[in-house]
Amino acid sequence: MQKYIKKLKDFNELVMFEHSIFSLPFIFIGMIVAADGWFGFWLLLMGILAALSARNFAMGLNRYADIDIDSQNPRTKNRPNVDGRLNGTSILLFSIVNGLVFIAVAYMINPLAFYMSFPILVILGGYSYFKRFSSLAHIVLGISLGLAPIAGVVAVSATIPAWSVMLSLGVIFWVAGFDLLYSLQDMEFDKQNNLHSIPSQYGAEATLFISSLFHMLSVIFWALFVWVAGLGEFAFIAVILSAIMLSYEHYLVRKDFTKIDRVFFTVNGYLGVAFFIFIVLDKAI
Repeated sequence: MQKYIKKLKDFNELVMFEHSIFSLPFIFIGMIVAADGWFGFWLLLMGILAALSARNFAMGLNRYADIDIDSQNPRTKNRPNVDGRLNGTSILLFSIVNGLVFIAVAYMINPLAFYMSFPILVILGGYSYFKRFSSLAHIVLGISLGLAPIAGVVAVSATIPAWSVMLSLGVIFWVAGFDLLYSLQDMEFDKQNNLHSIPSQYGAEATLFISSLFHMLSVIFWALFVWVAGLGEFAFIAVILSAIMLSYEHYLVRKDFTKIDRVFFTVNGYLGVAFFIFIVLDKAI
């Protein structure tokens, strides 16, 4: 029994289940707005399963593809995919199983969700290889998480309304922006190993500027989402609060690069949860 518990802990460390906090709130924001309130326990369960299986597929494949890179990077050399706790075959199998679960869940939701599940998996899997030939990997990661709100809306209404696109564009630039900040940690490593990233190609100052620009676009698109969806005051408060939190994020990083981990996991995690809470309040009051 202890052996299986340890293996589960290793897989948890591999994909970091707790980081699902970045995508889950925006999936449910899309579902709440599409349903104009509560969307039911069945779709709640399906939404959670779809989000977790998609993320596990993406993270597992990323760790599988990056075994050679992670083994050389001092920041990642103790990950389970590198130190021998999990071998490549088990990681690949884990990814395939989660991909199949995602397709099965989409099939149970509705036909449009099922048809969309295949290109979504292609995009999620493609991210793992982008940094080997293009510095646009940050954008691809943004798209990977930005698909979550649209997927949530499709689950409820089997449609893709304009407001869901605005919401997703906000998520795309939000994620790409904070991934740029996170990738500053590996700027020198990427240069030395011919890996493509905006920090390694253009430097720290340019990266900070581009990240700021992306986050400005996030706020603009989220404001458009609130306007096009016809939401109320609490939703606009969510947008304003997001702008404040993103500004604080950039303040922390510019002040001290060693705070990047704190910024990436804490500030952005709270942003998603806070946005979700205010959307719930907007629909409930």
